[in-house]
Amino acid sequence: MGNAAEIYALRYATMSPRTPHMNFLQPDPHDSMAQDLDYFVWLIRRDGRDILVDTGFNAAEAEIRHRTLTRDPIDALASFGVAAAGIRDIIVTHLHYDHAGNLDRFPNARFHLQEREMAYATGRCMCNGMLRYPFTVEHVTTMVRHVYGDRVTFHNGDGEVAPGVTVHRVGGHSDGLQVVRVETARGPVVLASDAAHYYANLQRRSPFPIVLNIGDMIQGWEIIERLAGHPDRFIPGHDPLVTELYPRVSEAADAYALHVAPSRPFAR
Repeated sequence: MGNAAEIYALRYATMSPRTPHMNFLQPDPHDSMAQDLDYFVWLIRRDGRDILVDTGFNAAEAEIRHRTLTRDPIDALASFGVAAAGIRDIIVTHLHYDHAGNLDRFPNARFHLQEREMAYATGRCMCNGMLRYPFTVEHVTTMVRHVYGDRVTFHNGDGEVAPGVTVHRVGGHSDGLQVVRVETARGPVVLASDAAHYYANLQRRSPFPIVLNIGDMIQGWEIIERLAGHPDRFIPGHDPLVTELYPRVSEAADAYALHVAPSRPFAR
């Protein structure tokens, strides 16, 4: 495929231990153990161009949120041979703290964001402590500064960032949550971000507990399945299984190749 891209998941943090009620809105009553929560940023490579999906969080945020930061995302990228100053395009799937930190560390990047997410993160819903909890005000205000600096491209629903790289608003978890569809040699791969934290959220049709609109989340799962075209071609946002299913490609960085087939299938 002439427009085939490579995709890499870079793991930078984790959270443990967790209970089933932390991972599923309605957990299986027989489950007593739960998977850890892993944190990733994703790097898309095509024709010598690097596109970053999400920017993670830093050590200060990890301390506030009681997360285990294994490597700052900027350092993880550097270990993978990617300088922050060299990134020209960043897709921000949504503005929650673990996806939109470090926005000030990419001096030459243009940010791709759903218009609804910017409106949600700066609107009346943020007067509610429960709804604003996943956001960090400094991250949101940094994005506002990027808007005023003419460094943000807003998308309204579906949009194209580059040939073979498109974004699609699904909502649910956050009002302007977008997923990313990437054409690879094994077919289209969908980076689901927090539309499905775990494979099981989508497969069981059981939402992750942080959800704004359950109806949008359920419809978002259908959008992901349609965009991917096969169960093996969607990638959840926080599932440690990703590091078991896909090959690690770097000793220096905790990076995994997603453009190759998984080691075992998920087709039902």
